[in-house]
Amino acid sequence: MNRIPFAEVQAALAGALQKLGFGAERAETCARLFAETTRDGVYTHGVNRFSRFVATIRNGRVDPSAEPEVVCRLGALERWDGHQGAGNLNALAAMERAIALGRGHGVGCVALGNTNHWMRGGTYGWQAAEAGMIGVCWTNTMPNLPPWGGAERVIGNNPLIIGVPRKSGPVVLDMAMSQFSYGALESYRKRGEMLPVDGGFDSEGNLTRDPGAIEKSWRPLPAGYWKGSGLAVVLDMIAAMMTQGKATYQIPAEALFETAISQMFLALNPAAFGEAEEADRIADGIVASLHACAPAKHGGKVRYPGEQTLKIREENMRLGLPVEPEVWKEILAL
Repeated sequence: MNRIPFAEVQAALAGALQKLGFGAERAETCARLFAETTRDGVYTHGVNRFSRFVATIRNGRVDPSAEPEVVCRLGALERWDGHQGAGNLNALAAMERAIALGRGHGVGCVALGNTNHWMRGGTYGWQAAEAGMIGVCWTNTMPNLPPWGGAERVIGNNPLIIGVPRKSGPVVLDMAMSQFSYGALESYRKRGEMLPVDGGFDSEGNLTRDPGAIEKSWRPLPAGYWKGSGLAVVLDMIAAMMTQGKATYQIPAEALFETAISQMFLALNPAAFGEAEEADRIADGIVASLHACAPAKHGGKVRYPGEQTLKIREENMRLGLPVEPEVWKEILAL
């Protein structure tokens, strides 16, 4: 595994994006988002996913010159058209606008339709939390998850992200609607490891901990069984209804052709009814109660969502971003 300095990775990605039709500033921002995802340890959606992103540009699913546009406003609520532009840039702009609306109204909401894969959803939870706002966002996806009781993938593994600001380190939940995301399944398979608990069904319909078998069957287990399945359905409904865009069943069920998806971005101002310091005190108290909990295993530790990210971030910035040699060679060739 190569260790490449952050700035060098960003520069290489930005150079490739400019050759693919991105303006210099947009290329730099898009490249930064990919590099930051790898920096934070979400390797399946960072630099390792860049070649797939390039493929969607080349097959016309992503328009490198398209920018999101507001099409309807109603107070703190706005509806935007992503014009099938780069999904991470569209999502960054949508959350930025939701944050601005939240500062003025106490709450802001942007419904973004006709966009593309946003890569790491947690990016936008961190974006809101680091701006001092509570961020909630989700996206629908192509059909890649069977509903509870079903054998076919007809609902989306619709990621839900909640970011909470805290001076000592934001609390950021980034979860898929399956017990293990497809990215997590890929990571376990590449490491040659079995899942710690049942994560889906094999081709014969048996529950299994084998990540490769689950990838092959396309039948991951919904998180919380029927609960995750139901949550995926309503998240899809809300996003499609508010954007007046596509629902999961209308999105092509193939990764390289997944486009025109629907997303929601909300920002809430925790200081709207009081002092920001009081909100921080509340968050610190909750974190302290978690850390004080006796671990289930000797030597273990109870962590809050996003706590490990800060440790991984520091290590990768100090040592360089871990990039597979073949992936880095392919990027340089671009």
